[in-house]
Amino acid sequence: MPVTSLLELHLREDRLDEAPALIDAILQQTRAFDGNRGLEVVEDVADRTHVTVVEHWESLQHDDAYRAWRATPEGASNLGDLLAGPPVLTRYEVRSTL
Repeated sequence: MPVTSLLELHLREDRLDEAPALIDAILQQTRAFDGNRGLEVVEDVADRTHVTVVEHWESLQHDDAYRAWRATPEGASNLGDLLAGPPVLTRYEVRSTL
């Protein structure tokens, strides 16, 4: 069953200008990972420091494999350098599409 994962980020104010390019570079690997159906980054209209990465996965197993890979030296990124606090991950099973 497809899964949509929301990765909620709160960016450091002093890194806002460089954050979009760095996030896009990091997410190129996510886009290329097996089972990724696509993703988008959305920005809170009232708070530029609050962004969410919306990831679409073929299955929970694909998403699990991706998260496990990100925890390895090969998959590690410098995303944490941009963050004002820890990211929050919420995953949803897709029940229907319109």
